[in-house]
Order: sequence, then structure tokens, then C-alpha cells
Amino acid sequence: MAGIYIHIPYCRKMCAYCDFYHVMASSDNSIYIDALLKEASTRKDYLGNEVVSTIYLGGGTPSLLTVREIGRILHEIERFYPVDQNSEITIEINPDDINPDYVRELKETRVNRVSLGIQSWRDADLKLLNRRHDSAQAAFALEEILKAGFGNVTVDLIYGIPGMTLNDLSSNLDRTFSYNIQHLSAYHLTIEPGTVFWRMKEKGMFSEIDEEESSSQFNLLIEKASAEGFVHYEISNFGRPGYFSIHNSNYWKQVRYLGLGPSAHSFNGYSRQWNVRNVRKYVKSVNSGELLFEREELDKKTRFNEYIMTSLRTMWGIDLDYVEKTFDKEGYDYIVNLAGKYINYGLMKQDKKTLILTNQGKMISDNVISELMLPQD
Repeated sequence: MAGIYIHIPYCRKMCAYCDFYHVMASSDNSIYIDALLKEASTRKDYLGNEVVSTIYLGGGTPSLLTVREIGRILHEIERFYPVDQNSEITIEINPDDINPDYVRELKETRVNRVSLGIQSWRDADLKLLNRRHDSAQAAFALEEILKAGFGNVTVDLIYGIPGMTLNDLSSNLDRTFSYNIQHLSAYHLTIEPGTVFWRMKEKGMFSEIDEEESSSQFNLLIEKASAEGFVHYEISNFGRPGYFSIHNSNYWKQVRYLGLGPSAHSFNGYSRQWNVRNVRKYVKSVNSGELLFEREELDKKTRFNEYIMTSLRTMWGIDLDYVEKTFDKEGYDYIVNLAGKYINYGLMKQDKKTLILTNQGKMISDNVISELMLPQD
């Protein structure tokens, strides 16, 4: 089965850490939505008529759309594509966009999974991150979402924020787990090029926390999530059994997906393409019948490296039988020989024909993954 990602680029405020493509909110979304749906119509052959098992509305801030607009998008997607009746349909929501009527109306659509971007329960953190909401609005939003009857709710948190102590993180997690949520996405703050934090760092006005503190916070996160019955199935994601994000899991399992909207990526197994990162150019190109995008054909080496990068982030790890079948004995021998030293260092473990990172290995996953990749020519 395949997935569809729908990018809603509008934001009311620019978060200091965010490097996803976004623009300031528009008073009229109709021109953009018309273009989005025109792209969906013209690209309906991209997935080869595969049944769609997941739809994900991300951003930006999808909750800036009205429920009527969300319903229209979903209705048209189901008209163009064979969407499974039991599909997972997720929307990202900002806490301050929520009111009881909005949530009740949203529950009447096909949306069945909500991702709430709380990031922290500490108002000082939210101010530093330049978030629009405060902790009181976060609590109100989460309570309304649960009250409306959504049974698949995930909360986004950020840790590793300068000034955040272990006790602060512990309190954040305790408060999050006090609600009946089914999933947690917890991301370490990273300073990405082009963001506000990046510019502040270049001027010496901002610095990341040290490695020891990062490790302590990551270990605390794993410990407390596990104690609450959450499975650590991907480096930044924890879910109760039966509530892992199907959409994101499919990315890591290299399932085909279609990305709609400016900057959205698509993958068909052998090539990857991404739309122009500009709303005006995107709308103009779609309406002219000449969608602007770039494409990368994935040769065998690139597909091998992508498999290593995505699979090793998860609890399922590297399937050595799959490696041998897909990348021949050469790929199998390469990965097995390199993995030996990481197993000896306690950074990786082998379970029959599967290689998985240990908790210690997850803390330096980027380093381990990059060293297991085939070198570029």
C-alpha cells in the first residue's frame, strides 16, 4: 500500500527552530487548495493505482485550514485515488488553533489521527522557540481533542532545549503521559541552516546543550516512555502497541508515497522527486500544466544507502536476508563486516538475521549510519 503527504505551507508565526518550507498565512486559501487538488488529479498515475493506506496533512500549519477545506481536500483525494476505508488519516494541529466546534467538526471528517505540536509544557521554552501557544492553550487543546473522541492522538515534544534540565524534561513527560495519548514524537533540538537559531548561533547568541546532557535527556526519555508502556520503535518515536504511525513507518520501510504541495517529496522505489519550494511558483506551474520539480534517479548504491539510513533508525533494523536478496552478496558482506566492530563496541546487536542499534548506538546513530553507508564515488 502507498501513502500521500499533503503539504500546507502556511504559518501565522515563524518558529525559531523550523526549517520546513513555510510562508506567512494567507487570508484566502482557495487558490492554493485549487492548485493542490489539480496536482493531485494530474499525478494520479504516480502510485500505479496502489491502494492508499495513509494520508498525512503536514506543514506548515494544516490546522489553519477550515474543517470545510480539510473535508474538501480529503474528498477529492478519495475521488482520485483508491483510498483504503481503514486508512490512517493524520493532521498536524497547533494548540492555539483549537476550539470545541473545530474539533467536533473535524471528528466528523475522515481524519482519525491527530498530531498535536505541544513541544514543551514550560512557557519559557515555548517563548524561546517562538511558539504561538502557551501551556494553558496546550492543555485546553489536548483535552478538547480527547473529549471529542479521537482515539489515536500523538503529542510532539522537543528536548535538548537550552535551559531545560533533566527535572524539566521529566515534568514535561509526566504531564504528557498523564493524558490518554497513544503516541509520542520527541525530537532533540537541532540547529538547522537558515533558521532563526542558526543565525543567532552564527552571532554567538545561541548555543546547543553539551553531549553529556543530551545523552542524559535521551536516556530519561526512553526510560520514562518505556515505563508508561510505550514502545521505542524509531529513534524519535514511541507508541503504544497498535498505535505506531503507519505513515511515518512506511517512510522508513521504503513504501512508495506521493507528496503534494510546494517542497513535498515523492518516492516510487527507484526515483525521488520534490516540488519547487515556492508557493507562487508552485501554483503558477500547476495551473500551466508544467509542474516544477527536481528528480533524482536512485541507483543501486543510493538505494542501499537509503535502506541503511532508514531501517537502522527503527526497532526492525537491517534485515540481512533483504540486503542479500536486494543488493547481492557484495552488499551483504559489506554490511556484516562493518557491523562487527559496532557489535563489539555495544552500539549494535544482532538478532538472528537482523542488525539493530542499542540505546547507546541510538545516541550516535548519525555517525554509525554514515559509516555503514557505501562511499560515494
